[in-house]
Amino acid sequence: MIRAVVFDVGECLVDETREYGTWADWLGVPRHTFAAMFGAVIAQGRDYREVFQEFRPGFDLYEQRDARAAAGRPERFDESDLYSDVRPALAQLRGDGLWLGIAGNQTVRAGAILRDLFASDVDLIGTSDDWGASKPDLLFFERVADAVPFGNDQILYVGDRVDNDLRPAVAAGMHTALVHRGPWATVQWRTVEARELPTFRIESLVELPEVIAQFNGRER
Repeated sequence: MIRAVVFDVGECLVDETREYGTWADWLGVPRHTFAAMFGAVIAQGRDYREVFQEFRPGFDLYEQRDARAAAGRPERFDESDLYSDVRPALAQLRGDGLWLGIAGNQTVRAGAILRDLFASDVDLIGTSDDWGASKPDLLFFERVADAVPFGNDQILYVGDRVDNDLRPAVAAGMHTALVHRGPWATVQWRTVEARELPTFRIESLVELPEVIAQFNGRER
């Protein structure tokens, strides 16, 4: 049975369109140009951080995050950046008695924002900066497993990426759900792995309560 559901952050819960637009502004390039390069890098299977190198060789993302904060332009997201299905899905899953968590590759600052947004909605909020491990490293999923009070085979990890989310979660013995949105899922959706690897393929998070109930052998 699936007894715990743990969500990725970017393009799973949070629409990052605005955030990447602010990075284009910081780099001084048109937003559509930045978006086009972003899509090309993802389609080539490269690390998204290489996008920044295309516009500014030697770019250090962590240093530039600090520089943005010092300039009064820190990374940020709020309720308006959440996908519209997030709150209804969390409420229904909680009502169904499932243990809920949020865990993704995020900074300490982003973790604080997540706690402000979701402290009363989930049982766990963990970030790569908190844990000293980043996806797709299996250590990240070991951190998730350590924090969840159920076996790995009772955990469903929900994400938008085959490479960062599904592969390592499956390797850790977890169930997975691939949500079809954001640049990575759009590029990867029709691949063999995206079709065969996840336990569930969903278009919206509000599908989760039903598919989990069916998987667990219950009828809603």
